[in-house]
Amino acid sequence: MTDRITLSGVTAYGYHGVLASEKAEGQEFSVDLVLEVDLTRAAATDDLRHTVNYAEVAADVVAILEAPAQDLIETVAGQIVDSVLTRPLVEAVTVTLHKPHAPVGVPFGDVTVELRRERDVPVVIALGANLGSDPADTIDRAAVRLAQVPGLSQVVLSPLFETDPVGGPEQPTYTNAVALARTSLAPGRLLSVLHEIEADFGRTREIRWGARSLDLDLIQVGQPGQPTESQSDDPALTLPHPRAHERAFVLAPWHAVDEAAQLRVGDLVVPVAELLDAVADQGVRARE
Repeated sequence: MTDRITLSGVTAYGYHGVLASEKAEGQEFSVDLVLEVDLTRAAATDDLRHTVNYAEVAADVVAILEAPAQDLIETVAGQIVDSVLTRPLVEAVTVTLHKPHAPVGVPFGDVTVELRRERDVPVVIALGANLGSDPADTIDRAAVRLAQVPGLSQVVLSPLFETDPVGGPEQPTYTNAVALARTSLAPGRLLSVLHEIEADFGRTREIRWGARSLDLDLIQVGQPGQPTESQSDDPALTLPHPRAHERAFVLAPWHAVDEAAQLRVGDLVVPVAELLDAVADQGVRARE
């Protein structure tokens, strides 16, 4: 990642410090931030949705600096890091917190604490294939590729399932699975990586609902109902996946690898087990 947004000298008055005098009298703090963000789409579209609103980031920083006192500026810097990383486009952030009026007791210019943290959130990816001599082998090889992606870690593949095709032209039975992982990649960047892997496996998109050599769908990014959750109504990437809750070929392998899994459906966060019960008649079966 080489694209960065730098925000320097965000300043506010706070009461952070160990000494009683610091909590009573307060002092000025300032913060520098470096946000690592993929700005490719923003540069191409001139659309604010594809970048980070740094005015909002600055307002959040000021709110944290002015919040109830903490003893350590390390704690305050950590709170700022956590706040910035809830923004779905931010893949990493460096926060430098300045305390130039700290009671050090000797002449000095500044005291700073610098933290750098990468995004680290759970992600759910659905895999499917029904072309080629061995779709199951395709799924296994695709999972290996996922494990090799920089910024994607702890990849766990579900058991394989078979699914009768629904809609589109006549075509072979699908082999399906779900991969759980952790990622530092923003959703848009991760989707681009998935498309690159599909293309490497010969995926084309000429026929809607048609047979495919490999299909990789981004189902969910982050933990639903928590600050890490990514939600998007962008037609290029809707999160969570708008039809996952009604697709047994996603829900069955997902539940098989994580019985406690949950998925957002509208305003609700629903157990995958409950959603699976509602679509149990869709002809999905564990692969022998």
